[in-house]
Amino acid sequence: MSEPRPDSKPQSPGNALRQVGMPRENRFSNADVVALVLTFLWLGLVALFFALAGGSGEGSTGVLPVMMTLVGIFLPVAMIWVAAITARTAREMRAEAQRLQQTIDTMRQGWQASQAALARPFERRLEEIAASARQTETAVATFTSRRDGQAVQASADHKAALIAPRQNPAEDEPTLALGTPAEQIAAPVTVSDFIRALNFPDSSEDADGFRALRRALEERGMAKLIRSAQDVLTLLSQDGIYMDDLKPDRARAEVWRRFARGERGREVAALGGVRDRSSLALTSGRMRADTIFRDAAHHFLRQFDKTFTEFEQNATDSEVADLAETRTARAFMLLGRVTGTFD
Repeated sequence: MSEPRPDSKPQSPGNALRQVGMPRENRFSNADVVALVLTFLWLGLVALFFALAGGSGEGSTGVLPVMMTLVGIFLPVAMIWVAAITARTAREMRAEAQRLQQTIDTMRQGWQASQAALARPFERRLEEIAASARQTETAVATFTSRRDGQAVQASADHKAALIAPRQNPAEDEPTLALGTPAEQIAAPVTVSDFIRALNFPDSSEDADGFRALRRALEERGMAKLIRSAQDVLTLLSQDGIYMDDLKPDRARAEVWRRFARGERGREVAALGGVRDRSSLALTSGRMRADTIFRDAAHHFLRQFDKTFTEFEQNATDSEVADLAETRTARAFMLLGRVTGTFD
C-alpha cells in the first residue's frame, strides 16, 4: 500500500480530520503477496510429501494422528498469514500516525494564523497609543513656558545662544593694544544655529548644517564643546553606537533647568532616558577598559555642563527641548547615565 502524500494546498482542520477518517482501499500489499506465495509453496510441499510417502500411513487411522497431521499442515500457513497481517497493521498504523501529524500541523498553522489576525488590530492600536503618548510628551516638553515675569525674549533667529561673558582684564591671554577682537565684531551665534551645530550635519548636502557648524566653531566656548562631542561620537561609532539609533525618553525642560542649576539625584534622573541595553553595556565596558575614551568622555561631560548652564539662562523651554533632541545631547544622556552623572 502506497504511503500517503501531503496535499500541496493547505487544508482546514475540519477537512483534515475528515480525511483521516476516510476508508481506504483494501489492496494486496507486498507482504500479502509473499504470504500467498509461501502458502502455496507450503501446500505444494505437503502434497508432494504425501505423494512420495505413498501408503506408508495406512495404519494411522486414529483421531490423534489425523489431528496432528492437520496441525502440521495448517499451522505454518496460519503463522505465515499472522506475520503478513501484523506487517500490514504496522504499516497502516504508521500511515495513520503520519496523517494525524499532518492534521495537527494543519490545525496548528490555522490557529497561529487566526491568532496573528486577531493580534494585528491590537498591535496597531498599541502603536497608535504609543505615537499619541510621544506626541503628548513632545507637546508638554515644547509648550511648557517659563513664568518668571521677564519680558518676552527675542526671536531665536536673532537671539544669541550664549550670554556674552564680561571682559576680564585679569585673563592670562593678552589683548592687542590696537583694534577690537574679531569675536566682539562678529555677530553672536544664534540659538537656532547653535542647536543645528550640536546636531551636526545630516549629510554632505546639508548646507545649513555646515554653515551653522562653521559659525559655532568660530566662538571659543562653543568650539570646545563641539570638538569634544565630535571626539566622543567618533569613539562611540567604533563600537557601532550611533545617536540616531537611540530613542531616549523625553525629559521636561524644567528637569534640564534643574540640572543646569546644580541639582542632582532623583530630581534629574529623567535625563538618563537612554534604555538601549547594548549601547549602555558597550559604553560602560569601554569606559572601564579604554583610558582615552574615559578621558574624552569626562572632558565632554564637563564642557556640555558648562555650556548648557550658559545656554539655559537665555533659552526658552521649547529651545531647551530642541537642544535635547540633538546628537550631542543624546551622547550626553548616554555617557551621563553610564558615569552616574545624574545620581
